[in-house]
Amino acid sequence: MSSAISLVKLYWELSKPKIIMLLVFTGIAGMLVAYKEVHQTISIVSLGIGTVAILLGSIGAEVLTNYHDRDIDSMLKRTHNRPIPSGRVTPRNALIFGTVTSVLSVILCLYFNWLAAACMLFGLVDNVGVYSLWLKRRSWLNIILGGVSGGMPVLVGCTAIANAITPLALFMSALVIVWIPTHIWSLAIKEREEYKAAKIPMLPVIVSERVATVCIAFTSSLLVVFSLAILLVPNAASPFYIVSAAALGATILGYSIKLAIDRTTKTAWTLFKLSSPYLTVIFIVIVLNIWFF
Repeated sequence: MSSAISLVKLYWELSKPKIIMLLVFTGIAGMLVAYKEVHQTISIVSLGIGTVAILLGSIGAEVLTNYHDRDIDSMLKRTHNRPIPSGRVTPRNALIFGTVTSVLSVILCLYFNWLAAACMLFGLVDNVGVYSLWLKRRSWLNIILGGVSGGMPVLVGCTAIANAITPLALFMSALVIVWIPTHIWSLAIKEREEYKAAKIPMLPVIVSERVATVCIAFTSSLLVVFSLAILLVPNAASPFYIVSAAALGATILGYSIKLAIDRTTKTAWTLFKLSSPYLTVIFIVIVLNIWFF
């Protein structure tokens, strides 16, 4: 029994749980918003199946990218103890596990409709194919084009319930995509030397610190402005959301400007650590806004 629990913990670690739980949360938010938009009573069964589908898809994408990037992970201090480079999981087993969970996620989406399955498949292809296999080692555009997959859990959740991509779900998905550069590039500033040694062309690696921090300030500004674009979605905005989004955005923007001024790894790390709670809270605000305001 203890060995089985240890095995589950090991493969859970392999899936990078902090990342996938945020992705799953955005997918659940997409489902909750869709329930309200199509005036349906929340089904615990459908909510559960949708959550499992998004969880499996997120795990599959992360494991397959970990499989492909195992040589890079072994070079970086931050990642060299991950299950594959540390030898606790063999590359073959990781490949099988990632493939099986990915396929199962698409099959579970078919329980709902073809559109949900298509969104899931697109997210997997973008994350594994575009980001990891094609761009990560070749271009700073890796997180721009590969980051589209980050917005797919929302669309999977929405289409699973509504069988359509609603304007609000599209906004939520795009919000995740716009959020990604600030999140990843602030981390890349802190880990700049390691990324450089591993020859990963993240933006902060190939440009000066001044240019990189200004770019982050720009993407953060774009994020704040975009978070208010919900005003363009019919019947989706409320004073509660606008005030909340403005306050949350001011925090992110304030630290981004501070980073552009002092250019320190400490500020970059603080911004990185704040970015995930920002996305979590603003999605909670969106759900509360659509249900109660």
